[in-house]
Amino acid sequence: MTDHEHDEVRCESCWYWDPLKAQRTDDDPPLDVLSTGTVFFDLIFTGLSRMPQPGEELYTTGMGSCPGGIANLATALARLGLRTGLVAGFGDDAYADWMWETLEQGERIDLSSCPRFENFHSATTVAMTVDGDRAMVTHMHELPSPLEPYILAAPHARAAVLDLAGETSWWRTLAARGTRLFADIGYDETGRWDPAVLQPLEHCHGFTPNAVEAMHYTRTDSPTQAVRKLAELVPFAVVTDGVAGSYAIDQSTGEEAYCPAVAVEPTDATGAGDVFASAIVLGTLAGWPLEQRLRFASLCASLAVQQFGGSLAAPGWGDISDWWRVTRSRAEAGDLRAEYVRKDYAFLDDIVPRHSVHGVRRAQATFAVHSDLD
Repeated sequence: MTDHEHDEVRCESCWYWDPLKAQRTDDDPPLDVLSTGTVFFDLIFTGLSRMPQPGEELYTTGMGSCPGGIANLATALARLGLRTGLVAGFGDDAYADWMWETLEQGERIDLSSCPRFENFHSATTVAMTVDGDRAMVTHMHELPSPLEPYILAAPHARAAVLDLAGETSWWRTLAARGTRLFADIGYDETGRWDPAVLQPLEHCHGFTPNAVEAMHYTRTDSPTQAVRKLAELVPFAVVTDGVAGSYAIDQSTGEEAYCPAVAVEPTDATGAGDVFASAIVLGTLAGWPLEQRLRFASLCASLAVQQFGGSLAAPGWGDISDWWRVTRSRAEAGDLRAEYVRKDYAFLDDIVPRHSVHGVRRAQATFAVHSDLD
């Protein structure tokens, strides 16, 4: 009997899935991955035919509320079975109470290093989605004190996923402790795309920008050129290009790979990049071949964009298992496209759980403090 079959027998009534279980030792740090940033209370309106004009009131057919901002990333990491810690400042309002409960109890994210500030309210964003595009209005204040002391006092983690647009002075300290840093970056609204912004990558293991960001910062004309330039800065460079797929070079393993995107009908792309990066981190910690990492990340991102709601759109292992079961069934029924997909994703047979796992929460119209997932 294989180890996977043993797990199936022993865990047939389990609700959660730990994809790194076979690799864990007593010497492992408490966390697999640490993230830090700003948590927003997101209120999302969908089903709008157009954006409202000044003085006009429109009615929507869909609405969702969920933790946003860095919660998108932390939730995506946790739903993939990684022991995830988050360092973020929380207020003392009702939004903060609900987000704390959702992240800590619902998603099992370690919030032990998060400060809560008195008389401080949560950052809030209202987003409106029309034809795949979004318009947002945000209200927030700077935290009463910086997060650096809380980050450096957080439980040790094997990896950290960080934003180059934020504070980077403590990255060297984290890397010196043995934490592998994976960096991301956002769109440069100034249009300068100063390469000096990438300097902190010297402390990083990986970097996962999208194609627009990567090409601008490297002054190149294609994602393939950009990923090669970025591979000179970090051991592991990944460039995502939406429906065109993703490109990666991992110098630590000597691998290069391209992966096409999984074709789906998108509903809301919010947080898809965070889901992709989370899957890349899992695959790297698990030691999967580069092509498998890219394919798995592409699959997870495709599952996320079929839901709306940012953090609560992130797939769990139940979603991944369901997709794989349906794909195999279609292939066995003679669906030629599904047969090709099954061949590309055959590695999932050794990864997905074979027992029932806990369902994941989706964005709700209003936050229901006392309701439980059915």
